[in-house]
Amino acid sequence: MHHPVGPRHDGRVTTTAELDPARAADAHPYAIASARGLTKVYGSGEAQVHALRGIDVDLARGELTAIMGPSGSGKSTLMHCLAGLDRPSGGSVVVDGLEVSSLSERRLTKLRRTRIGFIFQAFNLVPTLTAAENITLPLDIARRPVDRGLFDEVVDAVGLRDRLNHKPAELSGGQQQRVACARALVARPSVIFADEPTGNLDSHASGEVLAFLRRSVDLLGQSVVMVTHDPRAASYAHRVLFLADGELVAELTSPTQSSVLATLAQLDGFPKEK
Repeated sequence: MHHPVGPRHDGRVTTTAELDPARAADAHPYAIASARGLTKVYGSGEAQVHALRGIDVDLARGELTAIMGPSGSGKSTLMHCLAGLDRPSGGSVVVDGLEVSSLSERRLTKLRRTRIGFIFQAFNLVPTLTAAENITLPLDIARRPVDRGLFDEVVDAVGLRDRLNHKPAELSGGQQQRVACARALVARPSVIFADEPTGNLDSHASGEVLAFLRRSVDLLGQSVVMVTHDPRAASYAHRVLFLADGELVAELTSPTQSSVLATLAQLDGFPKEK
């Protein structure tokens, strides 16, 4: 059994072999999301694929955590199981004190509407709505009131004040993704899951979005979990988790782009990014 991977604060790489077995107990109180013994198996017989192989992890509240790994490592599967978008084959997932893995579909839907925010590589904006209408759409669907103070704070933080009446086609890719970020934040979720949020953006727009996500954590107290293949994107995180073949193989705190690249290079059996 793997021991839960938790934050370090000395800036060096931790491999799973170094972690303290005493930490394999219940979810830590600082954690916004935790997994214990998490497995995910697709298919059956000879076609069976083990996407996750018994993962134990705690993701800290009020931090930006990046999850990295090569294609097929299980990073998106891990995020989807943590976010309640996919059912694990075994183990448990706790998000903001609720055991997601045991919830009914109805309660899962409610959880995703009220406590979890999503940002995807495709911006998923409604083309016929303005930026402002796209930002408040999840609240409008849920018939929840919009906190105008938070709306103004988020809009100003993301730099969209003069774009609120524009429709997605009138916005750049970076602006569209910032609308998607604002939409996730205005619903005041417990945690935001971002799947390759800068995958369709150029380097300037990527920097805008990543800086905003980090500010939302540092200034608004948001918790963000981001799947990425990009060492530059991972350098905006407080902590980076590295997956290979469905297992957590290392973590890095206070990352820089060079330390992320160095970690990828030193991990035994971990394919190097090109």
